[in-house]
Amino acid sequence: MSEHQNIEYKSIWKDEYLKWICGFANAQGGRIFIGKDDDGTVIGIQNAKKLLKDLPNKITTILGIVADVNLHETADGNFIEIVVEPQPNPVNYKGEYHYRSGSTKQELKGVALDKFLLQKYGRKWDSAIMPNIPIADLKQETFDFFKQKGIESNRLDEKSSKDTPEQMLENLNLLENGCLKRAALMLFHPHPEKFATGAYIKIGFFRTDSDLQFQDDIHGNLFEQIERTMELLLTKYTKALISYRGLSRIETYEYPKDALREALLNAVAHKEYTGGAPIQIRVYSDKLMIWNEGQLPANWTIKNLLQNHSSRPNNPDIANAFFRSGYVEAWGRGISKIEEQCAAAGLPAPTFTNDGSDFWITFRKDIFNKEDLENKGLNERQIDALISYKEKGEITTSDYMKKYNISERTARYDITEFVEKKLLIKSGDNKSTKYTFLNIADKKII
Repeated sequence: MSEHQNIEYKSIWKDEYLKWICGFANAQGGRIFIGKDDDGTVIGIQNAKKLLKDLPNKITTILGIVADVNLHETADGNFIEIVVEPQPNPVNYKGEYHYRSGSTKQELKGVALDKFLLQKYGRKWDSAIMPNIPIADLKQETFDFFKQKGIESNRLDEKSSKDTPEQMLENLNLLENGCLKRAALMLFHPHPEKFATGAYIKIGFFRTDSDLQFQDDIHGNLFEQIERTMELLLTKYTKALISYRGLSRIETYEYPKDALREALLNAVAHKEYTGGAPIQIRVYSDKLMIWNEGQLPANWTIKNLLQNHSSRPNNPDIANAFFRSGYVEAWGRGISKIEEQCAAAGLPAPTFTNDGSDFWITFRKDIFNKEDLENKGLNERQIDALISYKEKGEITTSDYMKKYNISERTARYDITEFVEKKLLIKSGDNKSTKYTFLNIADKKII
């Protein structure tokens, strides 16, 4: 058996290997074998019985934990097995905190150490205490905004309008022993970047991946960031189709407003603020992408996320404040709500990707793009036709035959498949038959 996350082989004992025991104790536990080579082959050690006596005392004295130390006697030689259980509290080796990750040991420092200690003590990043910052430093206008939204959504009663900032913070569980939690600063302080580098949002409009046309940086507390970002997305970075129903003006946005807001709220609630990078939104002519630094829960995949429709916010205190303000209906429905809104608008389902610490959600403007059409099982000719004809808004059999130099039978077969897959709508008959793109027929933006 080769070395892996829970197994380590050493040919001889050195006291510095207490760091490896510390690493196992701080991670998921593991076993260290003394007297085996890197392939796990027994090579034996001369002082096995002495180690059997000395090691338990060293482990307890230096690391403050108890580990099982077992002697194994074989025909190839004797070896020692040290069994380390995962510990509920942080374990240090002479003031150093080590952690086993994969088949390597690493010393935790800086941000990584802060995050590790918070997790060990059952805290999230946003629940950490920030001493010596008075409530008076927070922004009264944001408290007023929060109360207004909460009352409008029936999450707060009318009596809450008279609550002081301290009462509101108590109700939101953002005070502990008279000290503000970090979430309170992110939500209500005018300059949260003083306490978390990169706590802002960056938007850019791109002609191509390398051709940035214009951009905006949105600062302020999280409520201000979300409101300003939504305003810019809907007025500067995307367009709206204007129509009228009687005297009523109706605006149909390129992407559903509620879906964008939900995705933005998820990015803020999931963001790994210790990374120092802002949330980034990339807007293209045909898609909109939202990125935040963050990871899914342990052992989760994108498939788990979509099947469970669960947000599981990394910053629960921030998420709770969003819920109490009426920003979100309920955490756990975010993904399904986004999908429902896109489907209702005739748009493809958004895609979610999580590569390392990069979490992306991508909205596409219409269903007539190469990736979605390939997924529907169309051939290259059909995909080319839908993409090239979508600006015109309709296809006729005769045009299709001429463009691809194919028989009428082949053309009708291809186009019939478009109708069956609900990409085109058939109208007319015989020579006047035409096939209209679904989005045009519904008078939605392509």
